[in-house]
Amino acid sequence: MLLLFTFALMLILGDLVKIVWGADYRSIMAPEYLRGSITVFNSPFPKYNLFLLIVGPLVAIGLWLFSSKTKIGKIARAAAVDREMVGAIGINVSWVFAFAFVLGCLLAGLGGALVAPTISVTLGMDHDIIIEAFLIVTIGGLGNMWGALVGSLIFGITQSFGVLFWPQFAIVFPYVAVVIVLSLRPKGILKSVW
Repeated sequence: MLLLFTFALMLILGDLVKIVWGADYRSIMAPEYLRGSITVFNSPFPKYNLFLLIVGPLVAIGLWLFSSKTKIGKIARAAAVDREMVGAIGINVSWVFAFAFVLGCLLAGLGGALVAPTISVTLGMDHDIIIEAFLIVTIGGLGNMWGALVGSLIFGITQSFGVLFWPQFAIVFPYVAVVIVLSLRPKGILKSVW
């Protein structure tokens, strides 16, 4: 139900964006100090991509520390498993879920801002992103943050191999990886920790 609600919300917001800003493609430049490339193992490597390779794991570690080491993170994890029990001990579960939603929106905005300099910002890209995110979480294992990280690595690496070896069918490679993983492990690579 949540996925269907998200799709409906995307359609509504997409039309609002089209009305306000138009349907033109937009491009965003990386900050001046992150433009250009540096040499890594005698090969040029874009500075901004290196920045993303550093920031991504830092955000993942920060989210893990927040969800497993702070009181609000532990309460949110408990509420995801048994909402009624958390409510029975006097915690306002609606506020916990609202906070989790705001944190998710913050992370989605951060992700969008970080990826914008690497691709053209287009109307409709939200559909691709939500489908890919759903597949990544599914192959990683629902409820497991590290599983999502492993799933994103598998999805990204297979997509890169597709672009490198068979560009006209590059979009198929990640979906083939999803089919293979779910055939071998229907509940995902890592088990749910919640």
